[in-house]
Amino acid sequence: MRVESAIRSKLTDAFAPSRLEIVDESHLHEGHVGARPEGETHFRVEIVSAAFDGLGRVARQRQVYSALAEELAGPVHALALKTIAPAEDK
Repeated sequence: MRVESAIRSKLTDAFAPSRLEIVDESHLHEGHVGARPEGETHFRVEIVSAAFDGLGRVARQRQVYSALAEELAGPVHALALKTIAPAEDK
């Protein structure tokens, strides 16, 4: 399974998001530490989920990091997150 597909699957299963955007930004980091020629090392994720209701930014991000622990320990070098509760989604 490709890294982006694994991220999408795990976040969907864990958070049932109303919106999930995943952007592979690996091409912006070519030649940098952690970059691989095949890409899929640097991602930007924006996720809207009711699971984030009542949680602060750090708690939300910790939940996402926990859900993606396997990817963060291996192929993913960098992950930029925007975690949003539905009431905040504008």
